[in-house]
Amino acid sequence: MDTTLTDTGADRSACQAAQIRAGSVLVVGVGGLGCPAALALALAGVGTIGLIDPDLVDVSNLQRQILHTTPDLGRAKVESARHKLSRLRPASRVTAYPERLSPHNLSAVFQDYDFVIDATDGTATKFMINDAAVLLGKPFSYAGIVQFQGQSLTVLPRKTTCLRCLFPVPPSPDEIPSCQEAGVLGSAAGSLGLIQATEAVKYLSGDPELLTDRLLTYDAQLPRWREVRLKPNPRCPVCGSQPSITSLRPERYEEDGLCQVG
Repeated sequence: MDTTLTDTGADRSACQAAQIRAGSVLVVGVGGLGCPAALALALAGVGTIGLIDPDLVDVSNLQRQILHTTPDLGRAKVESARHKLSRLRPASRVTAYPERLSPHNLSAVFQDYDFVIDATDGTATKFMINDAAVLLGKPFSYAGIVQFQGQSLTVLPRKTTCLRCLFPVPPSPDEIPSCQEAGVLGSAAGSLGLIQATEAVKYLSGDPELLTDRLLTYDAQLPRWREVRLKPNPRCPVCGSQPSITSLRPERYEEDGLCQVG
């Protein structure tokens, strides 16, 4: 029996597993997107997982935030999630940041991670993460969801389409209702969170087939997945040829209070 192909496949799998164990992923927001994403990262064997969120577990969260349970009410979300993940996967190092991500602490937090998952709810926060990721050269996964509909995109800074390539100027808060205002289907949020975790694991393992230059949309009512092809915008204000955004000015991201509830 010729074992050449089998050995090659086994070697490749072992190498990818080692890369995943050595990798680190930051999850911003431990809510409807962040909980399933963090759980999937731990189960995949990601060596270091960071969780940042300033909020406490509330009874209204439980229908969609699968790492939190009734005994966790009033507890910091990051501590609740860290406890569950550490018990589930003791080999993974889970770091909790019970604070709000802002232009003041972002660089210090981002620098310790290979990949970032944007699991937030809040227009200004999402654009802050996008801008910081591009400026710092951090690949990240964007996702957003309202009611039954969601979307996701993976960004490799200055190589693929970023969020500002699509929306140079962020929509106003009045144009996009938050999860609290419009509601969100927990299982739909979970589906998008798992997509984000998959992208992170693929990146860590060196898989070139990422969700880049493609906006994946999901309508849970139909149900239907769609893919919209994208191209980097040469006039993008953050990753274009003549960027106007070259630093994180706090006033640029105060529009929605940097809300992080997913």
